[in-house]
Amino acid sequence: MLLPVFTLKLRHKISPRMVAVGRYDGTHPCLAAATQADKIFIHNPHTRSQHFSASRVIQSPLESDVSLLNINQAVSCLTAGVLNPQLGCDTLLVGTQTNLLAYDVYNNSDLFYREVADGANAIVLGTLGDISSPLAIIGGNCALQGFDHEGSDLFWTVTGDNVHSLALCDFDSDGKKELLVGSEDFDIRVFKEDEIVAEMTETEVITSLCPMYGSRFGYALSNGTVGVYDKTTRYWRIKSKNHAMSIHAFDLNCDGVPELITGWSNGKVDARSDRTGEVIFKDNFSSAIAGVVEGDYRMDGHVQLICCSVDGEIRGYLPGTAEVQGNLMDTSVEQDLIRELSQKKQNLLLELRNYEENTKAESSSPLSEADGHRGIIPANTKLHTTLSVNLGSETQAPHTELCISTSNGKKLFPTGVCGHQGHPGAVLELLFSLCPADTIIRAVLIFAEGIFIGESHVVHPSVHNLSNSICIPVTPPKDVPVDLHLKAFVGYRSSTQFHVFELTRQLPRFSMYALTSPDSATEPLSYVNFVIAERAQRVVIWLSQNFLLPEDSNIQNAPFRVCFTSLRNGGQLYIKVKPSGEITVNTDDIDLAGDIIQSLASFFAIEDLQVEADFPAYFEELRKVLVKVDEYHSVHQKLSADMADNSNLIRSLLVRAEDARLMRDMKTMKSRYMELYDLNKDLLNGYKIRCNNHTELLGNLKAVNQAIQRAGHLRVGKPKNQVITACRDAIRSNNINTLFRIMRVGTASS
Repeated sequence: MLLPVFTLKLRHKISPRMVAVGRYDGTHPCLAAATQADKIFIHNPHTRSQHFSASRVIQSPLESDVSLLNINQAVSCLTAGVLNPQLGCDTLLVGTQTNLLAYDVYNNSDLFYREVADGANAIVLGTLGDISSPLAIIGGNCALQGFDHEGSDLFWTVTGDNVHSLALCDFDSDGKKELLVGSEDFDIRVFKEDEIVAEMTETEVITSLCPMYGSRFGYALSNGTVGVYDKTTRYWRIKSKNHAMSIHAFDLNCDGVPELITGWSNGKVDARSDRTGEVIFKDNFSSAIAGVVEGDYRMDGHVQLICCSVDGEIRGYLPGTAEVQGNLMDTSVEQDLIRELSQKKQNLLLELRNYEENTKAESSSPLSEADGHRGIIPANTKLHTTLSVNLGSETQAPHTELCISTSNGKKLFPTGVCGHQGHPGAVLELLFSLCPADTIIRAVLIFAEGIFIGESHVVHPSVHNLSNSICIPVTPPKDVPVDLHLKAFVGYRSSTQFHVFELTRQLPRFSMYALTSPDSATEPLSYVNFVIAERAQRVVIWLSQNFLLPEDSNIQNAPFRVCFTSLRNGGQLYIKVKPSGEITVNTDDIDLAGDIIQSLASFFAIEDLQVEADFPAYFEELRKVLVKVDEYHSVHQKLSADMADNSNLIRSLLVRAEDARLMRDMKTMKSRYMELYDLNKDLLNGYKIRCNNHTELLGNLKAVNQAIQRAGHLRVGKPKNQVITACRDAIRSNNINTLFRIMRVGTASS
């Protein structure tokens, strides 16, 4: 079992997920963490006599080797690393909801201090793609920004929702780093610079991401799930009732492969194999874990795993020696093997006992079969599943319906039974018993990500409602393909043992849309129009794979028009295909239009697709939002100017009041302090107005960023990146008409 090689107890509370280790003088590793008092403490046990003269850093009154950095705002993210290679030391980066600070700790100076309108919820430092200089990349209000060591904005793009986690990883194994982004809409997006190259949908908000090695990375969700991906394939995941506060990759058992280290809200730290998720090491703190980092903190040439709790306890662990490769728990490998084999033995004995009971029941008198014995179901019994659209009723909302049913094998009557003499009642009973008995479904367990609360759903019919079929309503909240993993218990009505059927059925991406007659609905005014080099028959195949079409639907060759009704909100969707390959999609839902285009592009392997689009109602709402953004910006500038003027006036009044006090002019002194009191009240009121204004501004900026992202989502490949870049330039120049032209036709030129 690994024991800590050092333990520290600092008298500062640490904010979760805000811990970093850096060599701020180029030599000595120091621990930096955000405190719950809006300060950053820097623990430097190697240079105890260091003193600072500037006002931003003060020596901690609690510890001689801790310095405090005044931020005066709530810290939202923190990291450290090499931002300017020419400095020869690490830079401390601190993000708040309004600013990003790059701080040179050793020289006690700001490298830059930038205002970021979209806030900084997460931060990562490193090189991205072909951009040569290291970037401080922040994720905020649906936007991503990257700054170099001078504070220049070298990278900007939008993403689907508020960003909660960032990581840099060589996702496609090309030797260059891609940006992993976890956001509130449950998606992990992979950016190759400003192009999205992959998306993985999870079941909750992605709170943490960390690179492991190669294209493999770890992730954590807000519902207590942690796991490992290799590119888009998830290797494993586990779910806990506690929350993962921090994750980090570190080779703790010296096998050459880093494990996933997780710090939990209950104070537990564990290390899991990157391949299986098996726990190979764990330890416990008395309070929640705030962060997990690594560094040569003892400066002895060995890197330690450093775990910090919210109460300020810090422990460092050295990797195990080569002799203890594998499990680092305090039990031997032999004991684990004995326990595992013992469990297998118990399972096999239980299975053997079930087979013996079934054999006894099968060999008993066939007359018992009329009562529905506990024996084996027919060998050719199969489980059938069908998916269909249910338009709902007065008591049930529209939904997709999964129906599960069994098919029973039939038995032939034995020769000579009908010729039996003397006991007609017995003959009838024997004939009845040999008729095929109906199997029933006793219970169904469905496991599906993002559909059911807790990801699983159990249907257990009452004894009076048992039958050989069950229909289960399924309502996916998002238009993504979902695998339904089914387990059904099948037997007879009086069975005490059941056969378990396991199968997987995929729910199509657009399963929440019902095919309707095009003439029975009003065609939406909003549309997207594009041309693809594919035959109409291939488009029909795409429709059949992505929508739940009735069996009797007969879609003819081009030109054809199909209409769907959304089961969620009743909105209409028209898809029109011409022989020339021109496709028009009419819908008022811009997200749905983007999803259809992305699905078509994926199905037909289209790399670049330019689209003409018009969403009059949505664009009009966006125009109103942009007007509000201008108003809020104007108010923000006016309030900032007023606060600056009042600050100068406060200094002047304070000097006058102190002068009057020294001259024993009490009347003038009281008058000046009364003016200061009134001015302070005005400042507080102005600050509240400024906070409210900033909150409203953030909400509207989020809507603008999402609009840009949606406009990009309507295109594929290079046209998508061009639209996002051109939209940003139009907003920078405050050219609203150009912005809407770009969203409609994909370019700013006429």
